[in-house]
Amino acid sequence: MKLAAAPISWGVSEVPDWGVQLPPGRVLADMSRLGLEATEAGPPGFLPPDPGEARRLLTANGLRLVGGFVTAVLHDRAIRASELASAERKARWLADGGAEVLVLAAATGRPGYSAGEELSEEEWRALIDGIDRVAEVASRRGLAVAVHPHFGTAIERPRHVERLLERSAHPLCLDTGHLALGGADPVAVARDAGPRVRHVHLKDVDARLAAQVREGTLAYAQGVREGLYVALGEGAARVREVLALLRATGYAGWYVLEQDVMLDRTPEDGPPAWIERSLAFAKRHA
Repeated sequence: MKLAAAPISWGVSEVPDWGVQLPPGRVLADMSRLGLEATEAGPPGFLPPDPGEARRLLTANGLRLVGGFVTAVLHDRAIRASELASAERKARWLADGGAEVLVLAAATGRPGYSAGEELSEEEWRALIDGIDRVAEVASRRGLAVAVHPHFGTAIERPRHVERLLERSAHPLCLDTGHLALGGADPVAVARDAGPRVRHVHLKDVDARLAAQVREGTLAYAQGVREGLYVALGEGAARVREVLALLRATGYAGWYVLEQDVMLDRTPEDGPPAWIERSLAFAKRHA
């Protein structure tokens, strides 16, 4: 099982006012202490802007870069040129840093992830075409693109995931937590996507808080603050069944441990307990 970490599990996020932001030295040292050998990049600015320097920093902590999360507004043709240019810069940085996968989310253009976007037929055509273009850019850099259904984006609900699978051939980043939060069954999505599962984010959600966020009675950020994401195996995302299905179907890509948290203070030295619990669960069910 190829396990990687994600800085968001330490509360490191690109969303404004997202709690205490820990420095790379603390986060990477914790990853190393956990015995992990790889990580995703985290938000822009977390790792050094020079990819060679970022690579050296990771290597010094016994880590390598496997991929990075990239958002782009691709359904709006009026701004898509600038969004594609931004995606190309990020793809170049990821490739030069040694990554394999560009994890692409269909952003709405609004800050944060408070609400998704219902696209028109024309906007869906623009979105699929935009994903095609990002994939071309990434491919020239030796990167695969995995499309990430994500709450608060244009691809968040079961009908959006189904439409993506039906109308494109793009690989998927299977995020168990975001799929469950949006109302999908992660096991069913994994089964439907089959070999198109290219990258996996292992995440679990509290069923009660997820229902409130999904129904719009609780803001996404507030849900995270109250513990929306829980350690693997402690929530409703059917992570154990997803792992069993992927193992049976021969999935050989990376599994990224992700538990989005919002910190109100710097945690005590050493890896946080929630990450240790998730790591132990993943290893038990590998």
